[in-house]
Amino acid sequence: MNIPALTVLASALACVAATRASGQSVPFIDTEDATLSDVDVGEGAIHPIVSFDVRNGDYARGAYDDDDAGLGRVPVHVAVGGAAVLKRHADGQGALFLVGQSSNGFHAPRSGERVRPRSWYESNTIVGLAWRPVAGLSAAAAYAIKASPNGVAGTTHEASLTFLYTGKDALGFLAPRFAATTRTKGQGGVYTIIGIAPAIPLTRAGSGPTLTMPVSVGAGWRSFYAAESGDRVYGSAGMSVAQPLKIAGAKASLQGEFLAVVRDRQLRRLDAPGGTTASVVPLATISLAMAW
Repeated sequence: MNIPALTVLASALACVAATRASGQSVPFIDTEDATLSDVDVGEGAIHPIVSFDVRNGDYARGAYDDDDAGLGRVPVHVAVGGAAVLKRHADGQGALFLVGQSSNGFHAPRSGERVRPRSWYESNTIVGLAWRPVAGLSAAAAYAIKASPNGVAGTTHEASLTFLYTGKDALGFLAPRFAATTRTKGQGGVYTIIGIAPAIPLTRAGSGPTLTMPVSVGAGWRSFYAAESGDRVYGSAGMSVAQPLKIAGAKASLQGEFLAVVRDRQLRRLDAPGGTTASVVPLATISLAMAW
């Protein structure tokens, strides 16, 4: 591809990025892998964020996490959190944020899950301090506690550094993100993830649906996944369609997502006997998120 063609392509991508919704947004940290996202919110300094999702299985960082992919036991997750703007730039946009959320998973319990409440198998809570030095660039330091109320898994603690770029240019169109995590309690090791999530509006209307194509590669280093598991890697790719809504004064989004997760041989073997040892795991999620 020659230089003029690259220039035209970059300009086109920048135009697509510029069509994204304007207004105030806050960085938000995922409880599962500590990746950052941008969430559109209303006015003010305090922004509650609530989400609900239904999945065909529960896989964390490419590995089995208490529910195999299928329709036998469809787990439900409810997350409650928010963001507070601690400092603003001269133009009024947020510069420093306190962010956090608690994501809680429920499923039909197995016979071995006897501790009450039996169906409440996962509770992941993360708190972080996020910084936006310039428009489009977010960085955060976060700490997560991952517990199992019904005792199906042990408690772990994690410290993470995470980054996201969503500037209104060709690179921002790709929405590159990176996170590095180390465990401070529980099985040790280091986890890293790098990915992109380009988004394309499907209509000219600002209230129309958006197609996103997330691609990521994650790796667990120094036996992060299990004792003596060594270095393990997986990749995921797929697509999602999100429709913005207005519910109870909130900026809401109804989203359907499908991902294909591809794991290396050892990571597949670690899933036995509870999860599948297949090379590719299909994961589907329907979610509703609301932010004020």
